[in-house]
Amino acid sequence: MPPDRLSFTAATAIVVASMVGTGVFTSVGFQLADIPSGFPILILWLIGGVVSLCGAFCYAELGAMMPRSGGEYHLLSRAYHPLVGFLAGWISLTAGFAAPIAAAAKLFGSYTHGIVPGLNETALSVGLVLVIMGVQLCHLRFIERFQLGFTILKVTLVISFIFGACWLGQGRWDLLQPRPGDGVYFLSKPYAVALVFVMYAYAGWNAASYIAGEIENPARNLPRALIIGTSAVTFLYIALNAVFLVGAPWQEMTGNMQSALIAGRAIFGQRGGDAMGTLIAFGLVAHVSAMLFSGTRVLRVMGQDRRILRSMTYTNAVGAPWLAVLVITVVVLTLMLTGTFDQLLLYIETLLLGCSLLCVLAVPWMRWRQPGLERPFRVPLYPLPPLIFAAVVGWMLFSLVIRRPVETAWGAATLVVGVVIYFLDRAGRRPEPGAES
Repeated sequence: MPPDRLSFTAATAIVVASMVGTGVFTSVGFQLADIPSGFPILILWLIGGVVSLCGAFCYAELGAMMPRSGGEYHLLSRAYHPLVGFLAGWISLTAGFAAPIAAAAKLFGSYTHGIVPGLNETALSVGLVLVIMGVQLCHLRFIERFQLGFTILKVTLVISFIFGACWLGQGRWDLLQPRPGDGVYFLSKPYAVALVFVMYAYAGWNAASYIAGEIENPARNLPRALIIGTSAVTFLYIALNAVFLVGAPWQEMTGNMQSALIAGRAIFGQRGGDAMGTLIAFGLVAHVSAMLFSGTRVLRVMGQDRRILRSMTYTNAVGAPWLAVLVITVVVLTLMLTGTFDQLLLYIETLLLGCSLLCVLAVPWMRWRQPGLERPFRVPLYPLPPLIFAAVVGWMLFSLVIRRPVETAWGAATLVVGVVIYFLDRAGRRPEPGAES
């Protein structure tokens, strides 16, 4: 394998680490506020997994057909128009990577402070970001080993938590059974908003597309990493949330972002719960690392195409895009110190869901527009996956606009800034033969 390419195992680890971040450890507390029933909440996590897998199928077809790093920036530029791709890349910088990293770092600080109250929560969060920034300035082989090690730790702790809770817990499994009146929740607007929290937890299922250009044999390994990583995380999420619901007091979890810590203490006692909370906190290290790695690669690809971002291609002696790493780190630290957790989460998802929807719809668009292109991977059961994804995500976006207009307005403002930057870049470019329009 060439020294500057990631293995299939590393690509899958990045997908898993990108997904298993803050959402699965915090979402159930927010869901219980509007959906006080176990069965509909578990169905939420199943729906999230199915929708994410449908999206992964679509990204796999596009990514294998057009294997370049950049994710939505590259794919939407090719499928629709450079402006659409640029806005997707801009969203990746602000909401796609920086905001989830900020949320994960805040959760790391919150969990660690909850276990050791004497430690400063903000200092812990900032310290984690700075350490991961240092890792991302190292050689690709070191980053790969670091990512694999912490991802294995993360998955091990989640599985250990699940099996330990089933073995030692005294939970009421009947809480997960359907109850009279559950049907009301499924078509309600609060259910759609709750699904936003679930989809935030699944965010990262498309992570391998952001680093396609650095994966060995992307036509084969990119689809495998996306599909296997997403499927594995779906099983983990359903099992983990079942344990939370049967093992912890709902009144304590409701509206609380420390759901996993509360469940751990309820199941294993104070010391055991604190130990699991510590493992969960350090499991977030892999998530922050994966997101920062992917984000810098998107920014570097944008710098290759855009004069205004050309400095993002600058690399250090070992080939790491040092300025891109620094820029995203600064944005992360800024976001960490502003906004509440749930506002940050909904702002993230409003933008990311829109980008993902456009990318999924690019599959039928490209099949119609360029049917002759070689497609090493084709979406199975087509056209069901893009239709399912579009229907669910469209419903979620409509509900978000109606119920959370402030966060939606933040998203619109982010897009306006991106449009301004795009045209500033075009205004400063010299026309070239065959330049994109």
